[in-house]
Amino acid sequence: MPYPRLFAGRQLRALRRRLGLTQAETAMRLGISTSYLSQIENGDRPITELVQVALARAFPRDWGLVDEDSGMIAAALAAATDPAIDGPARPDPGLHKVLRQQPQLAHRLIALHAAFTRVEAQVRVLDDRAATGQAVGRQPWEAVRDWFHDAGNYIDALDRAAETLATAFPADATPRRAIAERLQSRHRVTVEAGAGGGALRAFDPARRTLRIDRTLPPESALFQLAHQLALLELAEIIDATVAVSTLSDDAARRLLSVGLANYAAGALLMPYAAFRDAARDERHDIDRLRQRFGVSFEQACHRLSTLQRPGVEGIPVFFCRVDMAGNITKRHSATALEFARFGGACPLWIVHEAVAIPDRILVQRAETPDGVRYVTMAKGLVKPSGSFTRSPRRYAVTLGCEEAHAADFVYADELRPDGHATPIGSSCRICPRPTCDQRAFPPAASIIEIDPNARAVVPYGFR
Repeated sequence: MPYPRLFAGRQLRALRRRLGLTQAETAMRLGISTSYLSQIENGDRPITELVQVALARAFPRDWGLVDEDSGMIAAALAAATDPAIDGPARPDPGLHKVLRQQPQLAHRLIALHAAFTRVEAQVRVLDDRAATGQAVGRQPWEAVRDWFHDAGNYIDALDRAAETLATAFPADATPRRAIAERLQSRHRVTVEAGAGGGALRAFDPARRTLRIDRTLPPESALFQLAHQLALLELAEIIDATVAVSTLSDDAARRLLSVGLANYAAGALLMPYAAFRDAARDERHDIDRLRQRFGVSFEQACHRLSTLQRPGVEGIPVFFCRVDMAGNITKRHSATALEFARFGGACPLWIVHEAVAIPDRILVQRAETPDGVRYVTMAKGLVKPSGSFTRSPRRYAVTLGCEEAHAADFVYADELRPDGHATPIGSSCRICPRPTCDQRAFPPAASIIEIDPNARAVVPYGFR
């Protein structure tokens, strides 16, 4: 007996509208035509198992809420056809029927796939640690970085509190004036200009003075003001968040407090709803966003990676910062893309070229070993030191999304729709690609194969 056909056009339309997507944008994410999506939404056609898989992958946090049973089947089908696992990439015609008849099997398949994903991530971490000689125990900054990653880089209570605080600012005041006046009126804190060359921000609780390094660019100085206001006004939420964290190391807990205040500063200067709507209006044009909110290029990129409020998410993006030596000093991914946790990133990634070419945006279509394609932009930045005796800070930031979201990403306009994708990996030590000419090291735990009678660009093979 054939399985019941799923007509859920009304629910799909409601989901699309709640996420602020057009039919064309949604159809692109699902890999179907706009007319086909329109027929589904109008109830003229059922949602096939292939479309259910696409829905589960495109909206993993939302589609399961539409119909619990259908969401379970879609998640199980997505797990069964994960391109990272050997096997068919399309569901077998009888698989849908089996999963619907055996819901316990579907739940176990979902759970096993989730466990597989976790183990794969842990193996990559251990391989990376072993290859780079890292100690097994996490350093405090690693623990805090992982805490933010596990939180989805979104802290709801803090984000909403910062957004509410921003609404209290006078409409006719600049953010800098509004924050400085609130520091003075609510907390009796006077803002002073520091001499430079020392701390970027120094607060004296006894004298109630806040010194900001006068050599900072305006956007950086504004961020330090916002950080201090967040520390004073949102301390209760920050302390409560740290208290319920699983971090046991005292240094890690203090670092988390600093990170949460930085998070709140970004949310204060770029309130969630206003920034998310602006990002969609500007198609994630970073230069337009930073001018609109008076923030730096890096701050705008980082804020885009935090737009994960349930029900009103921004498009899922990855963000990271790379220094001149190729070290990843800041990272977050709301996509399937995994960053190297230690050492450098893939040498084929455009971000490395951007470090050497400051203030120029580079764009690349990249494909990871699991077959997922991304549109990524990178820009080299220079932070002046304010003195000839101190070297400026040079680094690059990169932001990207899956190619399915290209219509929402202005930088994709630079790429041909049918163009070549650069094959990239996380790092050489954990990348499985066997034929990369840029490989620096074989993958950790691989078996090296050497043929003395043949020489390729890389002098060894592996398995």
